[in-house]
Amino acid sequence: MDFKAIAQQTAQEVLGCNRDTSGWKVVKTSITVSSKASRKFHGNLYCVEGIIPESAAKLSDFLYQTGDRITWDKSLQVYNMLHRIDSDTFICHTITQSFAMGSISPRDFIDLVYIKRYEGNMNIISFKSVDFPEYPPSSNYIRGYNHPCGFVCSPMKENPAYSKLVMFVQTEMRGKLSPSIIEKTMPSNLVNFILNAKDGIKAHKTPSRRGFHHNSHS
Repeated sequence: MDFKAIAQQTAQEVLGCNRDTSGWKVVKTSITVSSKASRKFHGNLYCVEGIIPESAAKLSDFLYQTGDRITWDKSLQVYNMLHRIDSDTFICHTITQSFAMGSISPRDFIDLVYIKRYEGNMNIISFKSVDFPEYPPSSNYIRGYNHPCGFVCSPMKENPAYSKLVMFVQTEMRGKLSPSIIEKTMPSNLVNFILNAKDGIKAHKTPSRRGFHHNSHS
């Protein structure tokens, strides 16, 4: 499987989501969350936007590195790198927390993660589920599927020390879930992610990009 080609295509699709301003319906306004029908599966593509008090370059590195993710991202219980393809691309295993007071049980995902830098200091961190034979589904968790998702980090023109973070999510939870439960839960989860990222980057004192850590699965 040509993971690099898949990664580059996923980044291109996230860039397309960022450019396509049509058809969005605002579903949460404290931090703007919008949704529209996904073209990839029978569900929604969500977009959440927030302002982060950090430069786009440092924000991108913060979101891309694996070592501290579960210390600030309260939606995850596991985030492990499984295989590094190159300095911009790796495959990771994530296990989510349960949501909606236990109505949505934890899911696990195998995602191809890729960072691509564009002109104007805009960076895209894309992720998309892939088959990775070395890590087959387990009976402990329902294996979810992320259609092309990603973070778009760009500097605020008025103040480049601040960044606009736009996150696109189109996640197929799988299992026997009512679509209405997902539609009620997803906007709040996305708002919480932005709030968690703000708190996490505030606590993240190291000015330069940290090395990657391969945590063993327990």
